[in-house]
Amino acid sequence: MTVRFLVAGEVQGVGYRYFVSRCARELNIAGWAKNLADGRVEVVGRGGTAVLDQLEGELRRGPPHARVDCVIRTEVSDEVVQYNTFDII
Repeated sequence: MTVRFLVAGEVQGVGYRYFVSRCARELNIAGWAKNLADGRVEVVGRGGTAVLDQLEGELRRGPPHARVDCVIRTEVSDEVVQYNTFDII
């Protein structure tokens, strides 16, 4: 299963993508995290339902200096993630 999360709040410039990367790698999730021009962070992850649910919980919590206002989750095609690592882009 592959899921796209859009995370809004104070999530840029606070180590959010690095936090996500660490969490995703610990959960063995492939995908990426990237900053969007509108101030949100996009996270795309491929893995099992249980680990993606865990990742969503971590995204909602965020690192200490972040403030997460909203996380929107949508399922996307598995072909979106074509590798087995998690990257920051």
